[in-house]
Amino acid sequence: MRVAISTDGDLVSAHFGRCPSFTIVDIEGNKVVKKEVVNNPGHQPGLIPQFLHTRGVNCIVAGGMGARAEMFFNDLGIRVVVGIEGRIDDVIEKVLKGTLEGGESLCKPGLGKGYGLDKTECDHPHKNGCEH
Repeated sequence: MRVAISTDGDLVSAHFGRCPSFTIVDIEGNKVVKKEVVNNPGHQPGLIPQFLHTRGVNCIVAGGMGARAEMFFNDLGIRVVVGIEGRIDDVIEKVLKGTLEGGESLCKPGLGKGYGLDKTECDHPHKNGCEH
C-alpha cells in the first residue's frame, strides 16, 4: 500500500491542496519500506490527485479537502481520509496499526488561501517568530 499524507513540516497539513509537500509512505505488511517527501506540484483542480495517482498512491490522508478534490481522488480509486491532525510519524504508526480514523474535514472552502504554497507571512504567534 502506498499512502500520501499532506505535510507541513512534521505535521499533517489542514489544507491538503495548499500544503507545502506530501509524505509518501510505502507499507508492506506492517512495516514502512520506503518514505519520501515530495513537493506539492501546485493547487489546480485535479492536478494533485493525478500527480499522486501517477506515483501509485492508494490512499490520501489530510486534515481537510473540498468535495471536488475528494471526487477527483474517488474517480482515480484513491481512498480519502480527512479530519486527521498531528505528527506525520504518529499518523504513520496509526496506519500501521490499523487505528487511523478519519472525521470531518478540517478546512472549509476558501480557508486555505494564503496557506502553504501561497503563504507569504506568518499569521500565528510563536515565541521565536514563524516556524514552519
